[in-house]
Amino acid sequence: MRLSRFFLPILKENPKEAEIVSHRLMLRAGMIRQEAAGIYAWLPLGLRVLKKIEQIVREEQNRAGALELLMPTLQLADLWRESGRYDAYGPEMLRIADRHKRELLYGPTNEEMITEIFRAYIKSYRNLPLNLYHIQWKFRDEQRPRFGVMRGREFLMKDAYSFDLDEAGARRAYNRMFVAYLRTFARMGLKAIPMRAETGPIGGDLSHEFIVLAETGESAVFCDRDVLDLPVPGENVDYDGDLTPIIKQWTSVYAATEDVHDAARFEREVPAEKRVHTRGIEVGQIFYFGTKYSEPMKALVAGPDGAEVAIHGGSYGVGVSRLLGAIIEACHDDAGIKWPEAVAPFKAVILNLKQGSADTDGACEQLYRELTAKGVEVLYDDTDQRAGAKFAAADLIGIPWQILVGPKGLAEGKFELKRRADGTRENLSAADVLARMI
Repeated sequence: MRLSRFFLPILKENPKEAEIVSHRLMLRAGMIRQEAAGIYAWLPLGLRVLKKIEQIVREEQNRAGALELLMPTLQLADLWRESGRYDAYGPEMLRIADRHKRELLYGPTNEEMITEIFRAYIKSYRNLPLNLYHIQWKFRDEQRPRFGVMRGREFLMKDAYSFDLDEAGARRAYNRMFVAYLRTFARMGLKAIPMRAETGPIGGDLSHEFIVLAETGESAVFCDRDVLDLPVPGENVDYDGDLTPIIKQWTSVYAATEDVHDAARFEREVPAEKRVHTRGIEVGQIFYFGTKYSEPMKALVAGPDGAEVAIHGGSYGVGVSRLLGAIIEACHDDAGIKWPEAVAPFKAVILNLKQGSADTDGACEQLYRELTAKGVEVLYDDTDQRAGAKFAAADLIGIPWQILVGPKGLAEGKFELKRRADGTRENLSAADVLARMI
């Protein structure tokens, strides 16, 4: 992509409304634009990152055996009345009526709708277990939306729902999602710690929030420092096997959100030098809620003996759009964003340091064509801005590799390759740069 043809409205000044780093940098880097309180337009650079995150989430859900579908954003209020949550959910729910006076709501979550879909088609235990997920926009009417995409009103979320015959099966489903979440966030360059948590309006008696430690987080958290060094399962993990050893390894080390924190246990189990009390950003949460929805909504299946039983369920959410903010909070410096390669909008940016010069123009054009032909996502800064402005913009938007092409280096047959993550630089030939990027 040539920058001269790309829509990248970079801001020179820090926006006054931005309270935290991720919000400030997303606005400055031209990733989003606020259209209303807590509601954002996703501009091309931001959308590229959003799609990368969405795809990683999708791949790990598929790997764990979940099946993708797509449910609508609008839901019938009567479904929520069946579960008893319509009046209990509170003012965060956006309630509307269509021209025929039918009561609708803009879905904040989808337990009722997925249960309605399940009960319409699944009648026997032979069709279990089942895990269905979608990636869809949600709306929660936050009283005070702030921190950009970290606490918006409209947001993109992956929510999965498992259906099993009994509690034992449901807990196996819970474990699969637990492991899938560890892998999902690790692939994005995040250390997300599973912490015991309240179930809130979702319900049930078992839940873990996946927390990225950050002082700008909205939740107080407590954990043993050893949890930061636990290994994340590899891509060859057997989701059909016994995942209990992995779950025990992660849950035997103290980690809890403030709502369920046990101060006495924390002091008893965790040595003083290993106690971590900080804040964190929630990027996902998983729940086992048993028959909370299946019983009132009559989601029943015939068991092995022919008797009808209410299925046991769980739900599993990932804040896809929120993750952009979380990644930036974890990966930035004073100059701007430092994207992990897996989610970066482009892998490399070519900086032509003397636009209009036949030598630098020709070298940049050839490198751009070769990288593009090899499938490398590259942004070519072919604008006529001065070199300093190009350096600042490249650091701000955080592309992992910067390829600097200037007259001095070309005279020696070299390009300068800068790694954004740590600032290291190398002088390489065009062939070596190409080999490094592929």
